[in-house]
Amino acid sequence: MKQKNTAPACETCEFYDWDSDYETYVCTQRMDQDDAYAYHISRSNRSGCPYYRYYDEYKTVRKQN
Repeated sequence: MKQKNTAPACETCEFYDWDSDYETYVCTQRMDQDDAYAYHISRSNRSGCPYYRYYDEYKTVRKQN
């Protein structure tokens, strides 16, 4: 039986941004070494990212209306 991937896609995360130095997308969430290790383990276990925040570019517009 195939396990369903419950981890959110990084592409929809607020912290997933283009890094012009590396010329690739990277996670811009500031983490210390322990947090980075825990993040790496959670990604390999597909248990989800504790820092994931859905990026909604229209959030501000909805607040103005």
